Amino acid sequence: MARNITKSELESFTRNFTLNEQRQILKAARNQSVSVSTFLSHSSKDVDILPGVVNILKNHGAAVYIDEVDPNMPPYTSHETARLLKSRINESKRFVLLTSENSKDSRWVPWELGIADGYKNINRIALFPSSENMYADRWSSWEYLGLYLKIVWGKLQGYDKDVWMVLDEESNTATELSNWLAGG
Repeated sequence: MARNITKSELESFTRNFTLNEQRQILKAARNQSVSVSTFLSHSSKDVDILPGVVNILKNHGAAVYIDEVDPNMPPYTSHETARLLKSRINESKRFVLLTSENSKDSRWVPWELGIADGYKNINRIALFPSSENMYADRWSSWEYLGLYLKIVWGKLQGYDKDVWMVLDEESNTATELSNWLAGG
């Protein structure tokens, strides 16, 4: 059975890295070519779990882009920030939205998802749900989130152990995360 990763699991995963290693994980996103990267949208309040998510995606073949380490971002948010984010989302290969209880309070998270939805085929967008418990989906009270694929952990047919996968709940099918990230 597939399940969400919990926030405490991600926090624990992140704590496995020294502070310097966490910085290096995030800093590596600065050097990514946007055209081959995975844009990772997230609430700024989720900085404590961000290195864990970046590392999971990276370990499955993603070159992860996050905006706060982009040296071209203006120092203060403005219309120029929005213009640059639109460009980065359009140029990226995949779009992943880290969803949590903090997502609902973010002004940027729903906007970035809307931009991605306008630019990308829906099969190039996935939610990475993080919740208080592994089956909680309270964050999905936004009805439109049901349109998107989900990155989850669990049993996938043809694999001997649990794996990270991208689940299409509508068709009840899944693809191994590495394969989804590598897809055209």
